[in-house]
Parts: sequence; structure tokens; C-alpha cells
Amino acid sequence: MQIYGAGGVHGVQGVAGPHNTRPTEAPQAASSLQPQDELQLSSTSAASFVDQVNQVPDIRQDRVASIRAAIADGSYETADKMDQALSALLDEIA
Repeated sequence: MQIYGAGGVHGVQGVAGPHNTRPTEAPQAASSLQPQDELQLSSTSAASFVDQVNQVPDIRQDRVASIRAAIADGSYETADKMDQALSALLDEIA
């Protein structure tokens, strides 16, 4: 009996050895068959969306005023909020 090395009869082969007979262009062709998303907006609906977005304020003044009032009367900083903030800080550090 003769032993021809660790690779057996065919010898040592790479991961993509000579038995890999798949064509190299097949994945590219398959990707062109996948469905693609498409969105079409009329010029009037697009303009309407832009107008709506432009009307939204960058800062919600009502929310800012309510938080300022809560800070001023001492009801904003609660023990639960401080525990959550401390926990988040410790999670970032760890």
C-alpha cells in the first residue's frame, strides 16, 4: 500500500479548489432579477410634502416651556430619572 500524502489522490487543494465549476458571472445575473423598489411622486404631492415639513418648527416651544417650568418648581429631577441617568452613564463607561 502506498500513501500519497495528506491530500490524498488529488493532492492539496485550496478552499475554492478545481471542483468548483460554478460560473463567475451567475451572481451578477441573478442580482439583476431581484425586484427593486420604486417610488413615484407627482410634482404637486412632492411640493405638498415639502410645505408640510417646512411648517414643522425645529424647536417645540410648548415642550421647552413645560420642561423649564418643571425644572423651576423642582418636579423635573426625580429619583427615578437620576437612577436611569446614572445607569446609562455606567453602561457607557463599562
